[in-house]
Amino acid sequence: MTEKKQDEYFTFDQMSKRFPIFSEGALRWHRMKNTNNFNKCTRKIGRRIIISLIDFQEWMDNLTEVKKDLNK
Repeated sequence: MTEKKQDEYFTFDQMSKRFPIFSEGALRWHRMKNTNNFNKCTRKIGRRIIISLIDFQEWMDNLTEVKKDLNK
């Protein structure tokens, strides 16, 4: 039986503090432009937008793969 990981959700401010390489503005820009399908890792609850940690990490892994493909 596979064990499902418990997902955590963070605001843009909390995520930028957890991953200092991304400023709050940069995260908002990625959402607005939907770069590499960034909106897949966001959820909107009322006016608040939160980011799934598991989906965000997958998105970052995908960025690395895209960069490797461009360098070939």
